[in-house]
Amino acid sequence: MAPYPADTKHIAYARSLIRTIEDYPQQGITFRDITPLLADGQAMRTVAEALVAQAGVSFDVVAGVEARGFIFAGAAAAVAGTGMIPIRKQGKLPKPAHQVAYEKEYGQDVLEVSPELEAGMRVLLLDDILATGGTLKAGAELVEQAGAKVVSVGVVMELQGLAGRAMMPQTKALFCL
Repeated sequence: MAPYPADTKHIAYARSLIRTIEDYPQQGITFRDITPLLADGQAMRTVAEALVAQAGVSFDVVAGVEARGFIFAGAAAAVAGTGMIPIRKQGKLPKPAHQVAYEKEYGQDVLEVSPELEAGMRVLLLDDILATGGTLKAGAELVEQAGAKVVSVGVVMELQGLAGRAMMPQTKALFCL
């Protein structure tokens, strides 16, 4: 999948800020560090605008998956003029309304959402990365469990070769690495 085509000069610049760190956090892992992208205001604006534009549909709210997904969801919500709802790990919300358990590569986890995600809302679901797809799929299931509808799914990066696309085929990625 090619990067989102809007304003290719600024998109290419934002992509160039993602650092590759080999053997982190352990031997054999290639880590994609978005810290330089987050530190650059123009790059963040470009990414937020592209995430909203590539949704291609109208939505009522942006939901971001913990934790780096919050950053991009908040920026995208500001660009779109909507609210942002965090999808959190278990135990982080004072009054979770819904929760879903899911399998990860190294065990099980639980995501929760607050009652601010209401039935009937149209949701743009965002995260920083699509790797194996488990967390993003659980986020989508949680939105649906709340009676809301995921109208578009977007990520900043898709790590190819990890089969995440098989779990979340509707995901739109800005950068494929």
